[in-house]
Amino acid sequence: MWKPPKSPYNLIQEEFWEDPWKIFVVCIFCNLTRRKVAEPYIRKFFTSYPTPEAAAAARIEEVQDMISNLGLSRRRSKALVSMSYDYLIKDWKESPESLYGIGKYGSDAYRIFCLGDWKNVNPNDHALNDYHAFLQENI
Repeated sequence: MWKPPKSPYNLIQEEFWEDPWKIFVVCIFCNLTRRKVAEPYIRKFFTSYPTPEAAAAARIEEVQDMISNLGLSRRRSKALVSMSYDYLIKDWKESPESLYGIGKYGSDAYRIFCLGDWKNVNPNDHALNDYHAFLQENI
């Protein structure tokens, strides 16, 4: 089984690699936001909604209130709840982009951290690029 190595970049995805849903949640939070700013909200979200089932059943307004100071709270809260619902009902493993709110960044993170398919990924995200280069140099 693939276990992504720890890097000097200490990406938050390195912590949640065993749970694809959590990788997608992290990507929604980190999209257009630096990790330092997003991380407290990520942890608060996982405390309130520890599973995709809990998040899929959440009220969007409740999530929006929780993350209102983060910015893009309306868009993010809808994406978090809708993606969690899709995660439970869709056959997404071959195409994570079919999940609401998950684009190339989330798909690349899933392939790198969950599948170990990093050789077939060409990330556009700065942090994923750094991690990808780290893998190329160390594996």
